[in-house]
Amino acid sequence: MHFDWHKDLAALVAWAKSSGFESIDLNQATASEVAALRDAGIRLGSVDLIEMGKLLAVDPGERWDRIERNVRYVREMAAAGAKIFFTVLIPGDPTKKRAENYSLAVETIQPLAQAAADAGVKIAIEGWPGPAPHFAALCCTPESCRSFTRHTNPDSVGINYDPSHLIRLGVDPMRFLREFVHFIPHVHAKDAELFPEAVYELGLYQDSVSPDRPSHRYGAHAWRYTIPGHGQARWTEIFRTLKDNHYRGVVSVELEDENFNGS
Repeated sequence: MHFDWHKDLAALVAWAKSSGFESIDLNQATASEVAALRDAGIRLGSVDLIEMGKLLAVDPGERWDRIERNVRYVREMAAAGAKIFFTVLIPGDPTKKRAENYSLAVETIQPLAQAAADAGVKIAIEGWPGPAPHFAALCCTPESCRSFTRHTNPDSVGINYDPSHLIRLGVDPMRFLREFVHFIPHVHAKDAELFPEAVYELGLYQDSVSPDRPSHRYGAHAWRYTIPGHGQARWTEIFRTLKDNHYRGVVSVELEDENFNGS
């Protein structure tokens, strides 16, 4: 758990209930933590895969160790009641050709996809592009999401819908949602604000050093992540589309906003 307020589950549950939240996502979790949520009347949104950002390790032994541990984890946590397993596909070597890292990701996720299918649960891949300068994370764009679900298992591998990443990438978040809505088991309520003047002054990819413009926290010069409603996403249309397509997962607030974090 990344922040101090994550580390006391009982206090977090009490705060969530008093604040009107009906569900909580957990990081790497235990069966007892899932039971604690259930006993408190809080719905479990997702749990993270083990070392989720390090699944695509360069060393084969290290990679297969994580695969085997995650296969066991998916089986155990599914039996405990977890339905959604969250991950991001970050290559261990971001300098490799994207096609090579894509093949490695397919090879890595296939055993997990089979374990998830056998257990009747879903893996949800978040399309965070990864850190600069390579932006090497996989399954972020429509083309890659389309092919990755097909090459792994479309019955058990899905997409975490987070419009903030699509907006900063220049991908229409509504068109994406309409295409992939039946492959979405989990939704992040996060938005992104764009700054066209900064794009004009600095462009999109050479903006890491500016003597005159400080970069945004949880963003760059040309964009920043926000809470829902403070960016470009059309939330009424998003919720209508999810409802019309019988979405039954949670909508989880991922707080990354320089104006609200820490409050």
